[in-house]
Amino acid sequence: MSTFELEEWLADAQRTRPVLLDVREPWEFEACRIAGSQSMPMRGIPARYGELKRDADIVMICHHGARSYQAGMFLEHMGFTSVINLQGGVAAWARDVDPSMPTY
Repeated sequence: MSTFELEEWLADAQRTRPVLLDVREPWEFEACRIAGSQSMPMRGIPARYGELKRDADIVMICHHGARSYQAGMFLEHMGFTSVINLQGGVAAWARDVDPSMPTY
């Protein structure tokens, strides 16, 4: 999913809001994040994925999109039915949607 598609989805009050699952390290999450994101560092997902609803729309987020893609593949393997990767991660979000967001 592109940053523009996610921005449109989040702005649409008629659509159910997705779970924004940020898989970056805690220090990265503290540095910047998309509003409403939930932090679940990638290394902790195998122990914590049970906290998530298997049928929820889950948008996976990381810095550039690679870690979130891998974590999303794991969730799909575990039976999650609507896992979507944010292309370009928070770096693309800061560039395309929210230029005021700090970057690193």
